[in-house]
Amino acid sequence: MSMFRNEPSQEAAQQERKAANSDLKTRGISDTATLNRGTQTHHGVTRDDWDGWWREAVIYQVYPRSFADANEDGMGDLPGVIEKLDYLAALGVDAIWLSPFYPSPQKDAGYDVSDYCDINPTFGTLEDFDLLVAGAHALGIKIMCDIVPNHTSDQHEWFQAALAAGPGSAERERYIFRYQPEGTPNNWGSIFGGPAWEPVFPHTGNPVDEGWYYLHLFDVTQPDLNWDNPEVPAYFDRVLKFWCDRGVDGFRIDVAHGMVKAPGLPDDEIGPDRYADAGEDGSGAALSEQLSANEHPENSGPASGVPDSEAASPTASDSETATPTAPGALATPPGGSNIAPYFDQPGVHQIFKRWHKLLAGYAGNKCAVAEAWVEPAERFAAYTAPGELHQAFNFAFLAAGWDAPALRAAMTASSQANDRVGAPTTWVLSNHDVVRHATRFAYQADCGFDPAGGIGVDNPQPDTGLGLARARALSLFMLGLPGASYIYQGEELGLPEHTTLPDEARQDPTWYRSNYRARGRDGARVPLPWQPEGPSYGFTITGADCQPWLPQPEYWGEYAASAQEKDQNSTLNLYRQALKVRKTHHLGRVAAGQPGIQWVDQDQKLGERWVLAVQNGDVQVLINMGENLLPTGDLFAALDASGAEEVLVASDQVQPREDLGKYLESHGGGLPPTTAIWIKNPAKPNVEEPQTHE
Repeated sequence: MSMFRNEPSQEAAQQERKAANSDLKTRGISDTATLNRGTQTHHGVTRDDWDGWWREAVIYQVYPRSFADANEDGMGDLPGVIEKLDYLAALGVDAIWLSPFYPSPQKDAGYDVSDYCDINPTFGTLEDFDLLVAGAHALGIKIMCDIVPNHTSDQHEWFQAALAAGPGSAERERYIFRYQPEGTPNNWGSIFGGPAWEPVFPHTGNPVDEGWYYLHLFDVTQPDLNWDNPEVPAYFDRVLKFWCDRGVDGFRIDVAHGMVKAPGLPDDEIGPDRYADAGEDGSGAALSEQLSANEHPENSGPASGVPDSEAASPTASDSETATPTAPGALATPPGGSNIAPYFDQPGVHQIFKRWHKLLAGYAGNKCAVAEAWVEPAERFAAYTAPGELHQAFNFAFLAAGWDAPALRAAMTASSQANDRVGAPTTWVLSNHDVVRHATRFAYQADCGFDPAGGIGVDNPQPDTGLGLARARALSLFMLGLPGASYIYQGEELGLPEHTTLPDEARQDPTWYRSNYRARGRDGARVPLPWQPEGPSYGFTITGADCQPWLPQPEYWGEYAASAQEKDQNSTLNLYRQALKVRKTHHLGRVAAGQPGIQWVDQDQKLGERWVLAVQNGDVQVLINMGENLLPTGDLFAALDASGAEEVLVASDQVQPREDLGKYLESHGGGLPPTTAIWIKNPAKPNVEEPQTHE
């Protein structure tokens, strides 16, 4: 059976494009100009995507299995997302990024894909997907899909054919098989723990497979693809076209810094068990290695069947180690770093140039965003260079934690690097792979506990009040920055991590592959609370008494969306007000000729007091991350303010309805600690009107 059996007919696809182009013409945009945009030069950078909608968008991540359950099986689904579209429209988001919904054995929550061009029956049907796209578009919301190109499921028909075909076959050339009769082909370990090489013989029982291994950088059920084989990029061309033809507006690229491996597959510095030093408490000590530059050798990719003698080579790079001290800091990506011969290889950029051309052939400014844990900023920005991907997640910002100097440094470096290539800077604080920021920020710097590897019932528990106040403040600060912002489902409710999740309920492969030393990501993936009471707190939208796929904590109802809608100062209403003001003042847009980040205090006098202040058009965006109140006089001097400026929104008071002087007076004579505010300064010029986006 064809993997592309459910493609819309050519006639239907043509009709969809015709309708899209008709809509563009009504707004004075030529379809010919859209499909053949040519290039424009701004700020000395020539690109073909300066008018992209995604440059200033707020994009909301939906993790489908935990968002809303419409069919009463305890698992979220696409009809559940459709039911909540009005909620997302009221929130004010511009786009939805859907985590994987494809057919999958669900060994890694859908990131083990067995068919890239269909819908897992647990989540719905292709017809449901089409309804979701149509419903979202009717509300002015774009749809982005998650693409997983580094690996497939071991149940994918390609991998099953590879196991059956035997050594040296064309089928095995699609993956990375290696022969080594004594030990593994190299010392690589899985990101989830344990070795990254799996013996083939136990899976086939064929004597010719003795001594053969296949590579899986993640779970053993996720074999890595061989991107040197022309069949692989051609296959993903068809996958991208399949979803573009169904109306998808963009893609999130999973492990975008992976896919291509260094030639010869040299050993890395980490070894076969990256959690060996994690400790019995599962605190994530193995995640505390300091990121450093990779040597990045020129790469033509692995050749199939290379014996171990060729793979034996010096380790890829040297690294230093350090323990993060700021609350919420992540010194490395979850489960690993980019210091490895399987990450950030030059060959990935050829793939993304190919995908850029493919997406540019469609109307509507389709985009792709890289999940790339890469440092330094210059290498990170290479993923969004002209003719490559359109965005990359700003993990340096996410990883900085509750640390004003670290945040300022990350913001400056990432913004300057992106400015040089003409890409928008993205801002993100949480996603499905990290501990929620309302919990990461809930630990004091000197607590001696690193929550990066997940939190369990026997670990130190967070100060939820402190975490929520810090989360509200930094989230408001983030949403006021120019560029694109990403929101992970539930963060608009102030949801914390489920830190007392029973270990027996955990499903993240990190938990068992790390030999139960790193608790993993399940705590950030618990089904959302929509109602303050009832079975599953409204997660099953019919009210049926269904057991959610992960248990919810008893206090979950306190964060319910329906209850927060009635509370003017709730976190939900804070997000709604912030997104409304953001649109009104075009805060996502970078003014022509201006840098992405403009610090109010070029002399860093505020920064020395752990106060960050950014000028964004006619709005000043501030956060006090210090422990002391910033007195009114000092603030006025730094901002060149009179006190008559309007406070548009504050993290502790959603709609202040008062001028700056009165706000500060009512807060003890200054800007309190753990507080963010947006100020409209009449003395500052308005930002230019934004261009019309498609």
